[in-house]
Amino acid sequence: MKILREGRGEILQPPDINAFREWNRKKSKSLVDKRMSEAEAVGRFVHNGDFIGTELYGTVRCPMSIVNEIVRQDIKGLRLVGQGVYDSDILLAAGLVKEMDFTYIGLELYGISHVIRREIDAGRVEKIVEWSNGALVWRFKAAAMGVPFIPVRSMLGTDTFEYSAAKLVECPFTGDPIALAPALILDVGIIHVHRADMYGNCQIDGITGFAYEMSRASKTLIVSAEEIIPTEQIRRQPDRTIIPYYLVDAVVHAPFGSHPGEMCYLYERDEGHIQLWAEVSKEPDTTKAYLDKYIYNLKDHREYLELIGEERLRELREMVPKTR
Repeated sequence: MKILREGRGEILQPPDINAFREWNRKKSKSLVDKRMSEAEAVGRFVHNGDFIGTELYGTVRCPMSIVNEIVRQDIKGLRLVGQGVYDSDILLAAGLVKEMDFTYIGLELYGISHVIRREIDAGRVEKIVEWSNGALVWRFKAAAMGVPFIPVRSMLGTDTFEYSAAKLVECPFTGDPIALAPALILDVGIIHVHRADMYGNCQIDGITGFAYEMSRASKTLIVSAEEIIPTEQIRRQPDRTIIPYYLVDAVVHAPFGSHPGEMCYLYERDEGHIQLWAEVSKEPDTTKAYLDKYIYNLKDHREYLELIGEERLRELREMVPKTR
């Protein structure tokens, strides 16, 4: 194909599709119990320098119990897919992120991230490559399909293309210009779901974001779940199983695992807590105090929930409409 123009960004994770396919062929397909704690899952599967991604939609289903454990274990030099809000901000605030495939890091109605600007200005985030939300998801889709790139219209006619690593080519079928986005393969994908069985069959209620694509674009997949249920219950509605067990490496039971984010039909977003972070993250000292209080000084997710308090968690559940 004739290349008409190229974005100036760098491909942070070159897509070796054949190696990825071979990796997947070698993954065990046995039905084994994969339940473990956040500490064990992160300790076993997340390493310094890994390219990781969190799957969510705004703050819906953000996998905070796993993200907090990554911070607690101080896993450095991470390369991160940035399509999040609070979760990405926390990893950045802890100084763990070196490179980013980036769409938007901010706090929605509370404005853009204070943390990412500090991290870039300080030189701790060394490289950022920009993508649209759609282009990033389609990069996962390409990896899931086992192809090295995917043609997209996203970013055409925008400055985002110029800062991406996409290529503008002449379509060999129509002669029209089309963008090519390279496949994106994660070392570790992290997804929070409504329920899973001990093997890793996962179901999600409400918006599914890009869980389907990311789960199939990850070499290693850590899943946290609000509820662990029997496999027999999963099998009653097999069409609801968006992530099958053979993609999953770890299953973590994490009630309120998205807090301060929300879970459709279970609990609302903790708006007061998000506002607190938006305020304290403006300055390094108050950011550090927040991380100390809510992550570093706590042993695990259970202690985090104790700090938030049963009363507040009950209030968040009661905010959810009773009818579905």
